[in-house]
Amino acid sequence: MKSATGLTGSGSRDWFVQRISAVVLAAYTVVVFGWILLNGGFNYEQWYGFMMTVPMKIMSLLAVLSLVAHAWIGMWQVFTDYVTTRQMGPSASGLRLVLTSAVIIAVFAYAIWAIQIFWAN
Repeated sequence: MKSATGLTGSGSRDWFVQRISAVVLAAYTVVVFGWILLNGGFNYEQWYGFMMTVPMKIMSLLAVLSLVAHAWIGMWQVFTDYVTTRQMGPSASGLRLVLTSAVIIAVFAYAIWAIQIFWAN
């Protein structure tokens, strides 16, 4: 029987994707906080102008997609490690399916919402 894995079908690829996504999220955080520190006392128009530039739209899209991948892999690992039949009995498989489905729906909805925010203008 082939074991189901997180996002890519391979534990080592999932590990790599999670590390790359963490780097993207860290870089995005540094850019945003750097802009805030350099532009203290900014108003809505300045913030909107910064966030709606093409480079920030692209970086925000990459950050959202990285967050989706990072969250999915992390939650999949938590569910497979801690929602087990040994700990919870036969109902663990059903609970794991419900939890996994909820995470998939949530990250997909958040990704679509973020894409709309940045690219619908």
